[in-house]
Amino acid sequence: MRLIILGPPGAGKGTQAARIAERLGIPAISTGDIFRANIKDRTPLGVKVDEIIKSGGYVSDEITNEIVEDRLSWDDAAQGFLLDGYPRTAGQVDALDAMLSRHGHSLDAVLELEVDEDAIVQRLLKRAETEGRVDDTEDVIRERQAIYRKETAPLAQHYELVGLLVKVDGMGQVDEVTDRVMAALPQHA
Repeated sequence: MRLIILGPPGAGKGTQAARIAERLGIPAISTGDIFRANIKDRTPLGVKVDEIIKSGGYVSDEITNEIVEDRLSWDDAAQGFLLDGYPRTAGQVDALDAMLSRHGHSLDAVLELEVDEDAIVQRLLKRAETEGRVDDTEDVIRERQAIYRKETAPLAQHYELVGLLVKVDGMGQVDEVTDRVMAALPQHA
């Protein structure tokens, strides 16, 4: 299966991506994890990305598309993958479609975790407190939620129009959400 998972910050995308990928026997691929690993290892990509982020900029679609295409070429992704954090722009959607098309593939589904914003804000505030994240105030968290809605809504609409969007209730215990996701993909569960 070739999947994408969408959901606002704090929705549990990373947790669900790992669980779903394990059940399906495919890699969970997070662009954020790839960037962080490259920054930590001081690779040429990591140095470039670190400079961009430290200057307050966004990593360009071109760089992001490059790293995703490289990662999708690894052997473990030959039979499928679950992308978390990509695509985030219409240009990235087009780039991903082109990448897959070049190899005779297409997406099977785009999972969207639907969550209650107030519950997510409370979850993130609690996490900020326990992890000592003093910058994660309620205003900052709500702003991130608003940015996510603004940037991701067009992607979700696009995938809904092409018949790939699968909305899943992302509230509740981790196991319950995983079971809902797997039930939403019955032919592959």
